[in-house]
Amino acid sequence: MRTLISLLVANAIAFSGSIYANENDVQKIADLKQQLEDITNELDDLNDRVDQNERHTALDRIELTGDFRTKAHSLHYRNVTWNPAIKVNFNDFGAKAMAGDFGMPNDPSSPLGKMMAADPNLAAAFQNGQLQGIMPYVLAPKTVQDIDNDIFYTTRLRLNLKAKVWDNVSFAGRLSMYKNWGDSTGVQVFDSWRSFTMDGTNSGNTSGDWLRVERAYFDWKNINGSPLYLSIGRRPSTYGPPTQYRENEKRGGTPSGHLVNFNFDGATLGYKLGELTGVDGQVVRICYGQGFESQWGNGEMFGDIVTKDTHLGGFNIDAINDGKNFLQFTLFGAKDVNDGFKGTMAFPIQLAGIFAPTMYQDMQKFSNFNFETRVQPSGVIGDMFLGGIGFAREEDNDVKWFISGGWTRAEGNGNAGMFGGMLSDAVFEAQLNADGSEIIMMAANAEDSDAKDGYGVYVGIQIPAPYGKVGFEYNYGSEYWTPFTQAQDDPIGSKLATRGHVGEAYYMFDINPRMFIKLAGLYYDYEYTGSGTPVGAPQDIDEVIAGAAYSMLPVVDTAFDINASLTVNF
Repeated sequence: MRTLISLLVANAIAFSGSIYANENDVQKIADLKQQLEDITNELDDLNDRVDQNERHTALDRIELTGDFRTKAHSLHYRNVTWNPAIKVNFNDFGAKAMAGDFGMPNDPSSPLGKMMAADPNLAAAFQNGQLQGIMPYVLAPKTVQDIDNDIFYTTRLRLNLKAKVWDNVSFAGRLSMYKNWGDSTGVQVFDSWRSFTMDGTNSGNTSGDWLRVERAYFDWKNINGSPLYLSIGRRPSTYGPPTQYRENEKRGGTPSGHLVNFNFDGATLGYKLGELTGVDGQVVRICYGQGFESQWGNGEMFGDIVTKDTHLGGFNIDAINDGKNFLQFTLFGAKDVNDGFKGTMAFPIQLAGIFAPTMYQDMQKFSNFNFETRVQPSGVIGDMFLGGIGFAREEDNDVKWFISGGWTRAEGNGNAGMFGGMLSDAVFEAQLNADGSEIIMMAANAEDSDAKDGYGVYVGIQIPAPYGKVGFEYNYGSEYWTPFTQAQDDPIGSKLATRGHVGEAYYMFDINPRMFIKLAGLYYDYEYTGSGTPVGAPQDIDEVIAGAAYSMLPVVDTAFDINASLTVNF
C-alpha cells in the first residue's frame, strides 16, 4: 500500500509541475507540493495504523504469556545410607548346586568354584548349611555419610499459549524449560527414583536449556448447546489444588495436587453440573489417559513383548467452587503398571562394580566417565488405585487454608524386576549365564502379592503479612503411600510423595502485582524408603541405617532445603 501511494504522489507532482512551469507560476507549484506533502504524511500515518491493526488482528489469534523464576537452594542430607542387598532363594540355589548344575565347589574353574572363591563368607555359609530359605545376599559394605550442596541454582521458564479457535473451541499449551545453572546434559546419574527422568516428570526435573511441551490440548465447550465439554491432548495435570498457594498462582491443574503432579496424554469429558443444580463451579469430569506405551518404540524385538500399555481412568468432581470455598473429590486407577518407564540415565559406576564386573574392569580406567543408557521396564507388576478429598477456603480477610486427605492402593500380581515388584521386594534365583561360565542372579518373582493401602494428609494456611504473605504447610505419608506427584519440582524430591513427615514455611514479598520474592524452608523426615515409586518394598529408614535392612539405592534419613526465589509473570 505504501508503494502505491508513493507512486501516485510522485506522478501527481511531476504532472502538476509541468503544467505550472509552463504558466511560470512558481508560487502555485510550491503550494501544491506542500499540499501533496501533507496528504502524503496523512496517508503514511493511516497506512501505519492499518498495518498495526492487521498485525494486532493476527496476533490476537494467539495469546502469549508466561513466567520466569530463578531460585537458589541450599540442600543438606543427613545419614545418607547405602546398604545394598538382594533377597535370594537359597533353597533353589542349594538344590541346583547339589544337582551339579553349577559345577563342583572345589573346582576353581567351575561357575560355583569361581563364586565361592570371590566371596569367602558366602562359601563358608554355604558349606556350613547356613544358606536356607529366602535370605539377603549383601552386595557391598554399608556406607553412611552426610551430604551438603551449599548452593544450587535453578532457572524455570514457562510460556503459555492460548488461542480462540471458534466460539466454543479453544486451544491451550505450555512450553517449559527447567535447568540448573551450569548443566544442560539432561541426564542424571541414577542414584534415586527422583533422578530417573521420564515422560511424566520432565517438567519437574532439571533437564536442560530447551523448551518441552508440558501441555497441549483443546477444549470443546457447550457441545450442541449443552453443559457438556470435551478436552483432548497433553493434559493440565500438574500444580493442581491446593498446591497453587505455595506457588503463588491460580489453580494450575485439574486433579488434586496432593494425588497427581504428573504429565500425561489423554482426554476429559466434563459436565458443568452447576448449570443444573445452581451450585457455583460444580463440575463432573471423566478422565482417561495413557501413562506408558509398551510396543511402539520399546526395546523389545520381534513382538517379544513382556510389558503392557498402562491406562489411566477415573473421576474428578469439583463439588463446590464459588470463589471462597472449594471442595473436590478424586478417584482414579492405573491398570497394568510396569516396574518403571522409558527414560535415560547415567549408569552409576558403583552398580557396575556389582552387576557388570567385566565392564567395570574397563570403567575403572575412566573413573570420571559414566555411560548413558536408555532404560525401560521389564514387566507388569500390578494395578494401582488412588482417591482423595480436599477442601480449601479463602476468608474475607485474605487468610487461605486447606486440608486434604489421600488414599492409595497397590495390587501386585507377583511379578518383579531387578528393583522389585508392586511395593514388594524381588526374590532372585541363581542361574548360569549364556555361555555357562558364570552364576548370575535373576529376579524370579515378587516376595508377596498382597494388596497394600497407604494414606497421606496435607494441610496448610496462608496469612497476610507486611509486604506480602506468610505460609505454613505440613504433609505426612504412610509406609505404602504412593501418589503420582513425581513431577513436583522440589529438588530433594516431591514433598507430597514423602513416606514420612515434611514441614514447610515461606514468606512471599510482593514487589508488584506481577513480581514477587519467596523465602522458604522445607524439612524432610523420612520414615520409609522408596518415596515416589511403587517398585520395591518400603524399608524402615532406621533399620537400614542400623544394617538390619537393605536398599539397592541410597536412602536419606532427614534433609532440609533453604531457598530463595524471584518470580516474574509477563
